[in-house]
Amino acid sequence: MQNVFTIFIVGTGGFVGSVLRYLMSQFGQRFSITFPHGTLWANFIGCLFLGIVTAAATETQSLSPSTRLFLATGVCGGFTTMSSFSYETVRLLQDSEYLYATGYFLATIVGCIILFGLGLFGTKLLLKG
Repeated sequence: MQNVFTIFIVGTGGFVGSVLRYLMSQFGQRFSITFPHGTLWANFIGCLFLGIVTAAATETQSLSPSTRLFLATGVCGGFTTMSSFSYETVRLLQDSEYLYATGYFLATIVGCIILFGLGLFGTKLLLKG
């Protein structure tokens, strides 16, 4: 079983990330309600931030494990899952796992779009019937 403190740290970071994501979405709607500026910016900022956290953690050893969990898993995870997806894809590429990286990339993008559509349209059909 996970340490309660660890779960608290990740959950608190997730709360912070989720609130930031909501605020980013609200801010993005000031520019357009038809293009998802907030989501795009959240994904870009989240990926940049996770890259910074990863480099600081691995290159300088300046972040404690608790801080890494709070920032990377918690804040970035609550802010955007694209950051985790990007990290995992780059890790596979760094490990020369090109086939896995390509498969993971394609499966994630295509699979998520298909499953979202399935959930959306399937539920609409069920609700009509």
